[in-house]
Amino acid sequence: MRVLDLTRLLPGPVATLHLADMGADVIKIEDHAAGDYARILGDGPDGVSVFFRSVNRNKRGLRLDLKQAQGREVLLRLARAADIVVESFRPGVSDKLGIGYEALRAVNPKIVYCAITGYGQTGPLAMAAGHDLNYIGFAGVLDQIGIDGGQPAIPNLQVGDLLGGAMTAVMGILAALFDAQRTGQGRLVDVAMSEAVLAHNLFPLFALQTAGAVPARGGDILSGGDAGYGVYATADGRYMAVAPLEQKFWQVFCEAIGRPDWQARHGARGAAAAALRRELVELFASRSQAYWRDFFANVDCCVTPVLDVAEALEHPQFRARGMVVQADGLTQYAPPVKLSGWVFAVDRAAPSPGEHSEEILRESGFGEQEIAALQAGSVI
Repeated sequence: MRVLDLTRLLPGPVATLHLADMGADVIKIEDHAAGDYARILGDGPDGVSVFFRSVNRNKRGLRLDLKQAQGREVLLRLARAADIVVESFRPGVSDKLGIGYEALRAVNPKIVYCAITGYGQTGPLAMAAGHDLNYIGFAGVLDQIGIDGGQPAIPNLQVGDLLGGAMTAVMGILAALFDAQRTGQGRLVDVAMSEAVLAHNLFPLFALQTAGAVPARGGDILSGGDAGYGVYATADGRYMAVAPLEQKFWQVFCEAIGRPDWQARHGARGAAAAALRRELVELFASRSQAYWRDFFANVDCCVTPVLDVAEALEHPQFRARGMVVQADGLTQYAPPVKLSGWVFAVDRAAPSPGEHSEEILRESGFGEQEIAALQAGSVI
């Protein structure tokens, strides 16, 4: 499968990263100006950021000036043999350039065209700018993140960008691609990051319909309302993720810590839950994280240490599953999907701007004189 990738920064490049890792020929198309300025967001080898290198591996690079008529003609010619196009312009920009869905569909009816935006191609906010924080705030997710009595907490996982702009885009692309292979007709895949977040903000929606109101921040069953599902500090200032939520796990937990009398307090709510939480705080604060880690290592009740990223990278579970790879002078994550009969590999480092331009154009039927003319005109 050939993918023409017109995106930059995080959501789109991660979506095409997943496709590239699974074997698609992803052509990363950048302009002659800033290109994908993720290259300079942070440090990295040879002045190219770790960020850019990690999310653009296994792709080829093409530089193309889409503001020139010749550049647009090149893209349309490439689109004739492409399967997927991914872009993250504001609505209407690609149409003004002459490379929107209808223009590409005219030269290739099977094309799957994915447009990733914050709020979608239609609606009153379609043209509004935004970032991950805006999308999760707008979708009612940020309101629920944080502790009781505190202000909303900013997560360091870009939920809107990655759940919305990356994973939801891949889901839509693959569904449309499957259909295109059967019917010969592609589709416009309209992905709004805010909608992807909203569609997965489930428990507040359940509460709104059953109780008539969303619990206060830190008060839902999974955010602080149940003492058997929480984060507890240890004696050395580390934390344990304590989640014996179901009764069967709570019973095992109580037996393990020598408090069978707590078993009857399973599922406590309100003041009873607060009282139990205070006792759990005291319990876990009495020992170090290492002690509790070893204590619960062979007790099947959903109690685990809260690791930092460096510790997670070294954990035997992730190592055994091959989730940590060394490539391009960096430590990188492997894809989160394991498929039988397929071995993941980093075959290409992230491309430099236009690194594979001539190679790609030759493959697409451009002659040497055409390529030379495009180079002379700064089109590629």
